[in-house]
Amino acid sequence: MMRARIARGLALAALALALASCGGRQPLKPVQGQRLPAVPVGAATAPTAAQLTTPSIQARPERNVELLTQSKVRGDDQFDLPPESDPQ
Repeated sequence: MMRARIARGLALAALALALASCGGRQPLKPVQGQRLPAVPVGAATAPTAAQLTTPSIQARPERNVELLTQSKVRGDDQFDLPPESDPQ
């Protein structure tokens, strides 16, 4: 009884995963009766659906993968002053 219930749950989960993974691969189009967004100020043409769904450099910045290979001694900091002895 318990094994049948677990098997049924796994089969249902596998079916849900299979259905969720088979998405459409057609280009995006506006819904009939709807228009694309207005042309931005200063742009010659309206952006396409691909341009609207591509993240900008600010949204996905490149990562700096440079590793620290050796530690370095910190230099003197002329602004690293001790606190005042008699605050007013």
